Amino acid sequence: MAIIRYTGIYNADGGLWGETRYVIGHLLGTTACALCDITHSPLRRKPEWDAMVNRLGVPFNVRHRNEITPTETEFVANARLPLVLAHHDDGSITAILTDRELDAVAGSVTEFESALTRASIAG
Repeated sequence: MAIIRYTGIYNADGGLWGETRYVIGHLLGTTACALCDITHSPLRRKPEWDAMVNRLGVPFNVRHRNEITPTETEFVANARLPLVLAHHDDGSITAILTDRELDAVAGSVTEFESALTRASIAG
């Protein structure tokens, strides 16, 4: 079964208030999201992230935890965020990178791409 798209789910809420709470919590050391560290620098989305997504050949969507679809909500109900999901051509969804695996890449887009490639081949 082929992967037709990926969804990354941040361990943060979207919207002005959600993002403000995250930034303050991150600065105070009370909030963390490894996927945020991979996709964004302190000021904006990383250009190397955009380049990596363009190389994938399938869409990669990122969502805040309060923006996920009903199907994704059911899937991640017992998972720790952040998380990357793979959506397959048969309609199934699998967790392809866990919070621990995202932590392990330490904010590096290059290491994330390698981990995603390995997980996609193994999956």
